Amino acid sequence: MPAEEELRSRGLRVTRPRLAVLDVLAQGGHLGADEIAQRVRDRIGSVSTQAVYDVLHALTQAGLARRIEPAGGSTRYEARTGDNHHHVVCRGCGVVGDVDCAVGAAPCLEPSARHGFVIDEAEVTFWGLCPSCQQDPAR
Repeated sequence: MPAEEELRSRGLRVTRPRLAVLDVLAQGGHLGADEIAQRVRDRIGSVSTQAVYDVLHALTQAGLARRIEPAGGSTRYEARTGDNHHHVVCRGCGVVGDVDCAVGAAPCLEPSARHGFVIDEAEVTFWGLCPSCQQDPAR
């Protein structure tokens, strides 16, 4: 579905910054807001960092973007949503990768206690060293 239709289907107005952010996220990866803002500026010219944060918030609330917050790292955003996938983060350089659900159906993990909750999602972060950092003798 084209980005304009995606926005309208979620009750969002179609704006140049929203389209540009969606385009940046569609390129893949797990990007910080500053990097997204720079890439958006490269596409459409002047746009404030606050405007990009506002767009990211709206897209996340609408389910068109996903916000991840690795412990000790900066907030990242991605376009892959709705599939309950997880992440692997390098302790050396901070690169983030996707890890598909290990068990199949969401929420992927069965908690030892539910405390009365109806569980619909699990968020797991795996930590380690990426191949590049494994080759770095300083690590």
